[in-house]
Amino acid sequence: MSQSLSSSRFLTVQEVADLMRVSSMTVYRLIKAGDLAAVRVGRSFRVREADVDSYLASHYTS
Repeated sequence: MSQSLSSSRFLTVQEVADLMRVSSMTVYRLIKAGDLAAVRVGRSFRVREADVDSYLASHYTS
């Protein structure tokens, strides 16, 4: 388990917001609602890049 986490790339809330082209408050709302998995590091959140990809893939509409 720790092996897979250490190879994961973690993004800040601002990096996720830039990637998704939304505001940082939108990312915080997704985290608080449980729609986007995140870990807390001190007073800030980090989101795995794979979790962002899976969130976008599951909410994609054509």
